[in-house]
Amino acid sequence: MTRAVRGAIQVVENSRRAIENSTVKLVKEVLRANAIEEQQIVSIIFSVTEDLRAANPATSIRTVGFASTPLFCTQEPRVDGGMERVIRVLVTFESPERNATVPVYLDGAEALRADLGRGNRK
Repeated sequence: MTRAVRGAIQVVENSRRAIENSTVKLVKEVLRANAIEEQQIVSIIFSVTEDLRAANPATSIRTVGFASTPLFCTQEPRVDGGMERVIRVLVTFESPERNATVPVYLDGAEALRADLGRGNRK
């Protein structure tokens, strides 16, 4: 069965190091929270707000593996009043179980989905 889970993280600053660290933290936490192994992943899509230009999250995650995982990155649409410095992720994966997925929102991005309550991770 093909499944998907979302997450987001607010990045401290527009620097290569901050983007790389935040990307790795976000993806690792999404995988941990949902008991997803790398070999189960079909693809990962990232989006970034326009103020994050120092690095590409798709390139950043390659520093910890994912050599054969299809990755894609796109820019979020600019929305008045939208949160700045945000990386969002959509992980599509194969799973034999239909358990509920756990969305992960970190480092301030919890405000994007306050309706999730306990689904947020800090």
